[in-house]
Amino acid sequence: MNETGIAAIGIALIFLMTTAGSALVFFFKKDISAKVNAAFLGFASGVMVAASVFGLLVPAMEQAENFGKFNWVPAAVGFLAGGAFLIVLDKIVPHAHEGGEHEHGVHAALKKPTKMFLAVTIHNIPEGLAVGFAFGAALAGGEMSSVYAALGLAIGIGIQNFPEGAAVSLPMKNAMGSRSKAFWYGTASGAVEPIFALIGLFLAAFLSSAMPWLLSFAAGAMIFVVAEDLIPDAKLEKSPYIGGIGVMLGFTLMMILDVALG
Repeated sequence: MNETGIAAIGIALIFLMTTAGSALVFFFKKDISAKVNAAFLGFASGVMVAASVFGLLVPAMEQAENFGKFNWVPAAVGFLAGGAFLIVLDKIVPHAHEGGEHEHGVHAALKKPTKMFLAVTIHNIPEGLAVGFAFGAALAGGEMSSVYAALGLAIGIGIQNFPEGAAVSLPMKNAMGSRSKAFWYGTASGAVEPIFALIGLFLAAFLSSAMPWLLSFAAGAMIFVVAEDLIPDAKLEKSPYIGGIGVMLGFTLMMILDVALG
């Protein structure tokens, strides 16, 4: 299979895994427990941190060779810009966390399920960009090893998208009173990832010289999501180690994928 085919598989995978996770709403009568949710959030955090470091920041510095000993500049600036971008989205887009109880963004007359949906959608934007930028950089470089490394990134994000899809659709079932609607909301929340992956791929094709900045931008956006939302929500008073164990497992899995495929 050629490089383009592998990229297409990777981009499709991140969406299909979210859809598969959302489908669990048809098999579970109750919501997932707080412990399981904390494990899911921790696991997703570990995957995203490892993906940001091994799949985005390290390649960003490697591709900034023309900066010499200052090859860290694009990575640092892009990283901070990615975090700032998520802050702006958080302040502008109306959304809600923790079952719709905590609302953020500008005031808008939207229903609670819609605001919950937008919260997850915001989180999925940097994941899609990360996959798109990674494949874009790999295709521009023309090295098969880089393409497989980008595939490893997509696989890791796809794996954590499975429990994430369930974590969206199951609470939606109670908020909307419909399993089918909850499934489609969960699926739609994941649709943003391939869309932004294609946007990232398009930008990479025309802005190859800016790849170090773009890769680190996606890393900064993902790390901000982890620090602002995922890890705090994964902390339970009665079971304080579950989220941390999930982080360790997710990080280890993503590290293994990066080494095995990269």
